[in-house]
Amino acid sequence: MAHRVTRRQFISSSAAALALGVGASGVAPRASAAVDPVDLGVLRAGSGGAAGGRIVGLIDAHAHLAASKAFGGTMRCGSPIGPIQEALAGCEAHAGLGTGALLEAIVGGGDLAAGRDGWPTFRTWPTYNSELHEQAYYRFVERAWRGGLRVINALLVSNRVIAELYSGMSKRIDEMDEVRVQHRFVHRMQDYIDRECGGPGKGWFRIARTPADVRTVAADGKLAVVLGVENSELFGGRIVDGRPQCTADDVDRGLDEMVSLGINNLFPVHKFDNAFGGTRFDPGVTGIAINIGNRLSTGRFWRAEPAGDGPADHSVEFAADDFARLLRSVPALRGVGVPVYPSGPVRNVRGLTDLGRRVVAGMMDRGMIVNIDHMGVTTATSVLEMLETRSYSGVMSAHSWADRTILHRTVALSGFAAGYSHPAHHSDDGGIGFLDEWKANRSGPRVGGYGYGSDVNGLAPLPEPTAETTLRYPFTAINGARMTRMRAGTRVYDLNDDGVPHYGLYPDWCADLLDQAGAEGPALRGDLLSGAEAFTSMWERARAGSGL
Repeated sequence: MAHRVTRRQFISSSAAALALGVGASGVAPRASAAVDPVDLGVLRAGSGGAAGGRIVGLIDAHAHLAASKAFGGTMRCGSPIGPIQEALAGCEAHAGLGTGALLEAIVGGGDLAAGRDGWPTFRTWPTYNSELHEQAYYRFVERAWRGGLRVINALLVSNRVIAELYSGMSKRIDEMDEVRVQHRFVHRMQDYIDRECGGPGKGWFRIARTPADVRTVAADGKLAVVLGVENSELFGGRIVDGRPQCTADDVDRGLDEMVSLGINNLFPVHKFDNAFGGTRFDPGVTGIAINIGNRLSTGRFWRAEPAGDGPADHSVEFAADDFARLLRSVPALRGVGVPVYPSGPVRNVRGLTDLGRRVVAGMMDRGMIVNIDHMGVTTATSVLEMLETRSYSGVMSAHSWADRTILHRTVALSGFAAGYSHPAHHSDDGGIGFLDEWKANRSGPRVGGYGYGSDVNGLAPLPEPTAETTLRYPFTAINGARMTRMRAGTRVYDLNDDGVPHYGLYPDWCADLLDQAGAEGPALRGDLLSGAEAFTSMWERARAGSGL
């Protein structure tokens, strides 16, 4: 019998729970494989990545390629590089009732009895909801590139509270140190792929520090990898009982360091309130856990006020018994009372701070891109006012984590928008599907391009299988490549049965979107193929406005 952890069991769990030939690019086959353990299923190469000076292809605006080095470096199973027999081998910590297996079951709703199978059968992972297992192995990303992906925003990620809880408080985590480790690792990925493709510069995976770099990489038919940061304590900007733990000098030095590392986009605010502003609440049971994390990080629970008819954050309605039960499982918070919130639409009381204004102003001065997602609407509104005053277009909503009013103002600035990569018409949590969200976002101001945000390796599910998905194999990818089912080890993957269990099935997902879009398919196709260009043009305008 399967031991699937329910949301009710989540509330009762421990504190640790808190938390294939040459294509159009001319890139040679990998030099090392005698018998390929992965068959990408590419029957015919697609078109290159540029035409008439414009980039033609997809952008994933929100991915975590180096997350194996995040959260203390031990929370996740697997690696994106290395021989697949080693990189995707099973992990003992994620088998049986180990801590990794328990957390995996909680965040992804998986099966505690599923086992540790990785290579070669991949019987139990990767799956669309195996959120603590590597889902962006480089061969999987290669298939997505061969299917039309031209730009990927590789966000370096960290959350001190989650990492320290997972370690049983045996580790002390500095989020910016984790960012630096991941930055070095992404460069290791590039070097590794180069070696597999015959030597320095010969790989299809190229780190791009500037929009000019993106255009050069796209013209070569390769994948441009841009770098960003998504963490809750940017530049050490935690707050404790309302007092910031960083200074204006920390902000200035931090921004200069990011520029020196080639990091071009940041989240000033992520999951917790910080020294720069207030977060956008998570809803439901997840919101209870994140709110408790906010209490551990800042010394305070979220504070909310009625939003009236204006932009709102997610609801903070919850069952008080559920909240109390989880509180009791956290030793440091036993005896702490459950917070009380107003009913109806609410917003985070905490807004943009003076330090937050310094971050945003400093990003504009340096031609960087502001990620508006995860900001509470009060904070986001103030940020947009700053950007609007300077007519600064360097802003994006990369994975649908913003109120629609905020998103439309972002696009009106000639910013960029991408939708979370849900299935076409619905998501597992009852949320809006990718097509429906694309239509809703398209109803406001437009800049002629749209992306998707996979959030791969970001403690978030990939698109699950749905009854509406009826993709026929072989299929034609959005860039004209002809593709059939891919194989890894002895496992053959099929979107209809598996959804998107790993990054390699994003070409299949995209083809299914176009099928299900029906008469609106040509418009969707045009928006998606213009996504990489729209992002790059937005970045160019931002830098030009800053004199770069």
